[in-house]
Amino acid sequence: MENIGYHTDLLEEDIIVSSKMDDTLESVAGAKKYYIESYGCQMNVSDSEIVAAVLNKSGYRGTSDECEADLIFLNTCSIRDKAEQTVRNRLQQIKSLKKTNKGLVVGILGCMAERLKSKLLEEEQLVDIVAGPDTYRDLPRMISDVDGGQKAVNVLLSREETYADISPVRYSSNGVTGFISIMRGCDNMCAFCVVPFTRGRERSRSADTIVAEAKEMVDNGFKEVTLLGQNVDSYRWSANEKLLGKNLVEAKYSDDVVNFAKLLELVAKVSPSLRVRFSTSHPKDMTDDVLEVMSRYDNICKYIHLPVQSGSSSVLERMNRTYDRSWYLNRIDAIRKYMPNCAISSDVIAGFCGETEDEHQETLSMMDIVKYDMNYMFFYSERPGTLAAKRYTDDIPEETKKRRLTEIVNRQNEHALERNQAIIGTRQIALLEYTARRSNEQIVGRTDGNKKVIIPKGDYQIGDYVEVEIESCTQVTLMAKFIKKIDL
Repeated sequence: MENIGYHTDLLEEDIIVSSKMDDTLESVAGAKKYYIESYGCQMNVSDSEIVAAVLNKSGYRGTSDECEADLIFLNTCSIRDKAEQTVRNRLQQIKSLKKTNKGLVVGILGCMAERLKSKLLEEEQLVDIVAGPDTYRDLPRMISDVDGGQKAVNVLLSREETYADISPVRYSSNGVTGFISIMRGCDNMCAFCVVPFTRGRERSRSADTIVAEAKEMVDNGFKEVTLLGQNVDSYRWSANEKLLGKNLVEAKYSDDVVNFAKLLELVAKVSPSLRVRFSTSHPKDMTDDVLEVMSRYDNICKYIHLPVQSGSSSVLERMNRTYDRSWYLNRIDAIRKYMPNCAISSDVIAGFCGETEDEHQETLSMMDIVKYDMNYMFFYSERPGTLAAKRYTDDIPEETKKRRLTEIVNRQNEHALERNQAIIGTRQIALLEYTARRSNEQIVGRTDGNKKVIIPKGDYQIGDYVEVEIESCTQVTLMAKFIKKIDL
């Protein structure tokens, strides 16, 4: 049985993930093979699963060996310049494959494709296909054009496309965890971010298709789902056509409208054995009704990713984040009120335009107050076309950015260790996900709070819920002993 392989470049780490192909595709004689590499956020990983489904339907089949592929697709990220440079470097590596395989078709998908459009064909001579995030249904036609001797570009953004009717090819190698994309695009115009320009306006999938997909995952043995969106809290859907557009926003508290809190509850009710996570939240939309639903359902994980970006109100204003320091801390207080032990992670940017030393210190003090369990930390990288690029000068020297980032990372390491040490001796429920890479005698799972936990191999297997007792920890990992298996 063939494997589909793809590469994810998440937070500077290289992770190889593969998944077994659908048996029905193995008998397709002479079918062209595709290989997908996915860089960036979880949305890109989810989109790659959609791409695979589109290609499978057209008779192609996946491979984990790029050397035997007829089609290589790189699903790209544009959030930082380094992400784009990683893809450009990868294209240079692929060039040697094209020398030995004259018929090899190379495609750039996703945000980098949307940002650079047809320029990619000029800048990277071996690229044959450029497809934006809303054009994956058109890939078979684009491949046909390339077979006919033409280059193919389609980067049209859509106000309707959600791929709701496409059943993704699940890439999880263990069949335990998976993603469901509940909405696409973003209406927030954060000054530093290219996403509104590369993924278009917000549009939500119908709630019934989301619930149906969750049920299908449970039927196929999955134990955890992550609901994905650039800003999941702004999810709005109604079957009532009269509530489309602005009317839907105005009627967000109507019984006819499914908001994110209602959707979260609907998915939680699919099965008590299905863990539910979500990402990402925007602080301006993190409402108490979402927190109340989370507190009521045991299978909704007590973990929230709430990006702060900066602890300074003045920097947040320049970032156009639409909240200030006090608003953010109010939301942290609300989370602690409903779920005292909820794990919280965040994003922090060091050295945004005009950031003073005092504003940087406000970020460090914010970290001291919240004490995040995890944090994704970067120094500012100007992206062409963003509001920041148009309005501000990228005036913080790189050495200052790096020094401030180092201080942020060091502070986070202290807090992460402190948070993990606080649960030594406690008992936690972990979902076992994979065999440890460093030792076949250990199994790795995750707690409700999204913390990685390692236990010795025993009379249990991947996909089991187990109760464990935390014995020791590092900044990122919990070591535990097995107590018992749990039936949910």
